[in-house]
Amino acid sequence: MNTPSISVVMSAYNAQRYLRESVDSILSQTFADFEFIIIDDGSKDQTLSILREYEKQDKRIRIISRPNKGLTLSLNEGLAAAKAPLIARMDADDVSLPDRFEKQIAYLNQHPEVVLLGASVELIDPYGVHIGDQPYPTDHETLLRRLLKGEGGCIPHPVTMYRADAVTKIGGYRSEYNNIEDLDLFLRLATIGRVANLPQQLLKYRRDTGSISHTKRENQFRLKKQVLIEAHQLHKLPVPDFDFSTAWRPKPAHEQIRIWGWRALKLRRVDAARGHAKELLRLKPFSLAAWKLWYCARRGH
Repeated sequence: MNTPSISVVMSAYNAQRYLRESVDSILSQTFADFEFIIIDDGSKDQTLSILREYEKQDKRIRIISRPNKGLTLSLNEGLAAAKAPLIARMDADDVSLPDRFEKQIAYLNQHPEVVLLGASVELIDPYGVHIGDQPYPTDHETLLRRLLKGEGGCIPHPVTMYRADAVTKIGGYRSEYNNIEDLDLFLRLATIGRVANLPQQLLKYRRDTGSISHTKRENQFRLKKQVLIEAHQLHKLPVPDFDFSTAWRPKPAHEQIRIWGWRALKLRRVDAARGHAKELLRLKPFSLAAWKLWYCARRGH
């Protein structure tokens, strides 16, 4: 078998809700010369059986299944199994747009100095409803300044494509920085090459109240400070006094769901509005706001 141009690496843990849409978005890419390595990280739901279905249908898919180890170790396992010179990251709840790989590989072929490439994204809620557009800086200098401030999200991890040899050179993901492994990797990659984003939206980035940004925020802040101190030392820069007291924090889950519900209703996605209303009532059964959303969602306006 010839060496593929791209190795797609995805880790999936209890991902059955969005998995088919995510996998289909990769298999539908206009650039088709890739292998698709999916780590089933000890899922307890139907994730593995869904993946086995796809494995039978498409020879590009390679499934690795074993007990749960966490995202960072799973990604390193995927990198170790990869054969291609370029690695494309993907998450099991997001949706890649059809020309993502085509645009990213063309850019990297034209810019050999770039070791890490992201793109802008469209933000969607758990039901796939549009909730915003998220552009990002495209040039190395601006991105590095933001990374050194701890803004790892300025290069969205699930839409990145990076050079396998560069990641190998810096030692891959570091398990001690699980939950902030993307910022750590990006900062170390920026010491050996340039980083960039494409201005086009190439991914539908799903927001969910079960995401790390909602559930493990305090641990992220603690690890972020360690990563940034080391990064400033690697880049031979003075180490500032980091203060994350004013950093962005996600809204409480019930408040975020209420906002999503009304937005879905405004966009005439009644199914999504009803789903959000049902979840809001589960979280806040005695809330007048929850019952108001439920009433309007059932009515359809």
